[in-house]
Amino acid sequence: MRCDASRDNAVAAFTMSANDRQSCSVTVNNEHGLHMRPASMVATLARTFKSSIEIEKGLTTVDAKSELSILTLGAAVGTVLNLHATGPDACKAISEVAELIGSRFTDEVLRNEKQ
Repeated sequence: MRCDASRDNAVAAFTMSANDRQSCSVTVNNEHGLHMRPASMVATLARTFKSSIEIEKGLTTVDAKSELSILTLGAAVGTVLNLHATGPDACKAISEVAELIGSRFTDEVLRNEKQ
């Protein structure tokens, strides 16, 4: 099984293992990185899924459902993050979270989230 990649090609690749764990890499494109507002948006989106979702930067892995945990990554523009999701909606979860992180958190993305 394979998930769809982001429309901006910000997502490098999706992989799936036998235990329904989805993984992908995404580049932070927001010029200010993942500061409080984007971190809050990511965590809010992540909490809508049943799957557990983790964000990894180097040797640090955090819960994507926690704003403060995301902030501890210090993810600046250009940072490549690895996302991992495990659970019943892992494919959808990782696709949407990756797309949001790969976006610039523009008004267009905000409008689409409200729909």
